[in-house]
Amino acid sequence: MTRLARFAPLLVAGAALLSAGLTITAHAAPAADALPSVVLVHGAFADGSDWARVIPLLQARGVHVTAVQNPLTSLADDVAATRRAIAAQPGKVVLVGHSWGGTVITEAGASDKVAALVYVSAFAPDVGQTSGDLGKGYPTPPGLATLSADASGFLHISDEGMRTQFAFDVPPGRAAVMAATQGPIAAKAFDEPVTVAAWKTHPSWFVVSTRDRMIAPELEAAMAQRIGAHVTRVATSHVPQEVEPAQVAAVILDAVQHAR
Repeated sequence: MTRLARFAPLLVAGAALLSAGLTITAHAAPAADALPSVVLVHGAFADGSDWARVIPLLQARGVHVTAVQNPLTSLADDVAATRRAIAAQPGKVVLVGHSWGGTVITEAGASDKVAALVYVSAFAPDVGQTSGDLGKGYPTPPGLATLSADASGFLHISDEGMRTQFAFDVPPGRAAVMAATQGPIAAKAFDEPVTVAAWKTHPSWFVVSTRDRMIAPELEAAMAQRIGAHVTRVATSHVPQEVEPAQVAAVILDAVQHAR
């Protein structure tokens, strides 16, 4: 008998056990009392590290967290990236969007797995609206003057703009890192309309930044009212997750508890 022949029964048995184990894992349902996962969606001129101060606060409360890395190439591409993250979660999801990420979760949140939405200094368009539409009739935020487009049509914010407008209340060293790691966004994305508004069918929370220089605070408040959100106001720049991470985490955790 060859060595392979002697081990063949063990290999077959092992394969059967592995197959069974994989089947069990694939079909296992989360426990009835399991907390929803949180999926964090960053905005323009940012990346997933913008949530670095909030993530450990959620994890300390037993919440599974995933931060999406948006390509920022189009609304459709960012929605696709977010939907992949939603699909990867074991159960229900609380979907959180910052800034441009609010437009993304408005579209991507139309999922049976999504239990709640949290908007953080974010856009919340209605069906057929673009992010660019939302600012009409409101004061032009001063931070927009610090944006510029490259030859490929991607917008970025200057180092000075990050330090004095986008994140003016963030320590200078951290603001410099944020400028260096920012994700430029295709300008066309702001002209792409959403085809569904998930906030119409999901409970929503909204963090309004009353000192925001990138989205008019008046616009944030109006959007929060329109979608019927639970509203928390913070006296911060456009990035409350950097300045007041505990307050932002508390809002997300409130949504998590309501979504159980």
